[in-house]
Amino acid sequence: MNQQFELFEIANPCIGVCQSNKKGYCFGCLRSRTERQRWHDMTTEQQREVLRLIVGRKQRIEQMRQRKDEQLGFDFEEDIEVGELF
Repeated sequence: MNQQFELFEIANPCIGVCQSNKKGYCFGCLRSRTERQRWHDMTTEQQREVLRLIVGRKQRIEQMRQRKDEQLGFDFEEDIEVGELF
């Protein structure tokens, strides 16, 4: 089986926002502590797997944001008719 030769190194996904949430995932690049610490020691395949995981994490975050927006979806432009109290 032929293996494809890598011409280019996979770029580090760090964007310089190096703060972690309670679970240890970076707010900037969405990598775990271990993924950040071991990035330069990983094989190309391991780095590709981390990038694939990042895509999934971004999708889950976006889905959570959409659900939150739906739950809080007040339409402030809509006029609501308020009945008389007394």
